[in-house]
Amino acid sequence: MPASRFESAYLGTPPWDIGRPQPAIMRLAETGQITGSVLDVGCGTGENALYLAERGFSVMGVDGAPTAVRKARAKAKRRGLAAHFEVADALNLSMPKRQFDTVIDSGLFHVFSDEERARFIESLGRVVRLGGVYFLMCFSDKQPGDWGPRRVTLAEIRSVFKDGWRINYVEPSAFDTNEGHAHAWLASISRL
Repeated sequence: MPASRFESAYLGTPPWDIGRPQPAIMRLAETGQITGSVLDVGCGTGENALYLAERGFSVMGVDGAPTAVRKARAKAKRRGLAAHFEVADALNLSMPKRQFDTVIDSGLFHVFSDEERARFIESLGRVVRLGGVYFLMCFSDKQPGDWGPRRVTLAEIRSVFKDGWRINYVEPSAFDTNEGHAHAWLASISRL
C-alpha cells in the first residue's frame, strides 16, 4: 500500500489512531515479553513507542508517513520522553550498526501484498538481532465484513515466517479502533 495513502490519512485522524497504546502492546510490556532496545515499525503517531519509552525502554519508531512522524515527535517533546522517530520505508529498513532486541508491529504487516511480505521479512531480518523477537499484531481473518485492511490467516503467518524465524505463539487478540474493536492475531516470532 503506498505511503501516500497513509500520509493523507494522517492529515486527519485515521480509525487506528486511538490516542493511546494498544492494550495488547501494553500487556506484552507488563508481562516482561518486550525487552531491551525496541523498534516500533509502522509507529504512526507513536502511542505504542511512547508508552514503552515511559516505561524506560530505549525506543525508536519508524513510519513511512512524514505527518505521522511529525505528530509522534511533537508528542514525545510535549511528554518529555526520549523516544526517537524517523521517516523510513519498512520494506527497506537499514540502520547501520543498529539492531533491536524487540520489534513491535501493530497494524503494518496486513497492508503488504504477498510480494511485499517477502521484502518486509528480509528488511525485518536486518534490524532484529539474532535471538530477538518480533511481535506481530495484524488484522485477522476472523474479522467479519469487508471493511478495513486485508485479513491475515494463521496459515499465512506460518508460511511467511518459516525460514530463519521461529514462531513462539500466535493467539487471537483485538485492535482498539476509533470505531470499536477489530479481530487480530498477536504473534511472538524469534529471529534465528
